[in-house]
Amino acid sequence: MHDVTDPNSWGPAIDEAVNTVSRGGLLVLPTDTVYGIGADAFDAEAVAALLAAKGRGRQMPPPVLIPDVRTLDGLATEVPDDARKLAEAFWPGGLTIILQAQPSLQWDLGETHGTVALRMPDHPAALALLRRTGPLAVSSANATGDPAALDVTDAQAQLGDAVSVYLDGGDAPGGVASTIVDATGEHLRVVRQGAITLEALNDVAPVRGVDEPDEQPDEQPDEQPEEQGAAPAEESAG
Repeated sequence: MHDVTDPNSWGPAIDEAVNTVSRGGLLVLPTDTVYGIGADAFDAEAVAALLAAKGRGRQMPPPVLIPDVRTLDGLATEVPDDARKLAEAFWPGGLTIILQAQPSLQWDLGETHGTVALRMPDHPAALALLRRTGPLAVSSANATGDPAALDVTDAQAQLGDAVSVYLDGGDAPGGVASTIVDATGEHLRVVRQGAITLEALNDVAPVRGVDEPDEQPDEQPDEQPEEQGAAPAEESAG
């Protein structure tokens, strides 16, 4: 376990975390929402180990944390203008956006149906790490079915020796998981309400709520649009 509360002294801890990721190991890191368990997004064995540590299967792939908004276009394709507006407004922050993944990427996050859930966290230690490692597959630091860890001690109690390095950033400042917006369909839609409210999202771009119908009463489509595949909303990257 390593303290990363002070940027002036966290260098060795970040170094060890980077080395752990490069070797295919798992780490726990603080974010602005809840603690996350992370692995190299491009290392299929490491991602499989992450899922196993949480006790979840490939049908629940982890989201991916990125260090910069500009990384979005390297990992996603066909990004809607409204989704881009949300990223520019709320990243870094508590918003995860499900998008169509770049088909050329050599990764295996699980059964994503060709999508990827992306987020840029608003936490200095997490961003310092991501700038060194690149995209990380990160899910909430807890055993599936248990509450997400809000401090590193709780994360360690749940995940134990499955994780090589624990980065201690103190209590998670947000304490609420990110809001997830699915941007792969005809309309942007919240699939999990979290840190960013629906009202705040709609101040930037039109986003439908979890329970809103696909078509508004005044819309008269010729046929129902085909449902798009999307990464699961449960237990996102903090």
